[in-house]
Amino acid sequence: MDLNSAQRITQAEAARTGLGTGPNRRLRLTLFIGMPMVFLAFGVLILVPKSLRDEVLHVYEAGIIGCLLHYAWVFAKYPRHVGRPPYLTRDLAMGGGFYLPSLMLGFWPGMIAAPAWTLFVGITYAVEVTRGRNDHH
Repeated sequence: MDLNSAQRITQAEAARTGLGTGPNRRLRLTLFIGMPMVFLAFGVLILVPKSLRDEVLHVYEAGIIGCLLHYAWVFAKYPRHVGRPPYLTRDLAMGGGFYLPSLMLGFWPGMIAAPAWTLFVGITYAVEVTRGRNDHH
């Protein structure tokens, strides 16, 4: 085994477990920080006066949009599955996790965008795999 192969195996293992590295780490941190923030938002909603509750909701909703845009930005940097680091396609599809906080807040754009994002990633992956199989025949 040469050094390049050993490094690739190490990178793949790091991407599979824990926070990974590079774009995998960024997407996982986006998910692990962004999703539970809904509970912080609920806590703040309890503490602030009624007149500020809409603003708190809008800030968290903007955060959800920002998180989903971050997923789109990483996808734009790695549009083809074959050119992505290991497990990045899986991590891209995890953007659908923002459905639950959107549902909890009644934020309909997030309830539509999060699952649509996961479908988009899955469909692009399926199309690419299908094209790859057809190219080999």
